[in-house]
Amino acid sequence: MVSTRKFQRTTGRRRAFIKGIAAGLILNGKIMTTEARAKEIRPVVERYVTYAKTGQTAKLRMLQAVLPKKAAMKIFYEIGPKYKNRTGGYLRITKQVNQRMRDAAKMATIEFV
Repeated sequence: MVSTRKFQRTTGRRRAFIKGIAAGLILNGKIMTTEARAKEIRPVVERYVTYAKTGQTAKLRMLQAVLPKKAAMKIFYEIGPKYKNRTGGYLRITKQVNQRMRDAAKMATIEFV
C-alpha cells in the first residue's frame, strides 16, 4: 500500500505541488481545495509549525530550504509562536457540501485553528 497520494505526478513535480499548496496555506491562513489535497498537506504543514515553535535558527534555515522565503518567515515569526503551548493539531479540515463542477471532486477547507 502506498503511504502518500501521488496526484498523477512524478516525485519532483509532486514535491513542488505540495510546497506550493503549503506556501499558499501559510500565507493566506485558509484555503479551499479538494479533500485529498487537504489531507495530504496537513501533516506537512503541522511539521513545519512544530519546527517554527522551537525558535531555533537551525529550524528557520530548514524551513527556508523547503518553503519560499516569505512563507518561511511568516510561519517562523508569526504562526509558530502563536502555538507555543499547543502540542499538536494546528490545522482544521472542514468538508464542504458542494462539489467541484468539472469533475465532482469533494471539496474541503483547511485552516489554522
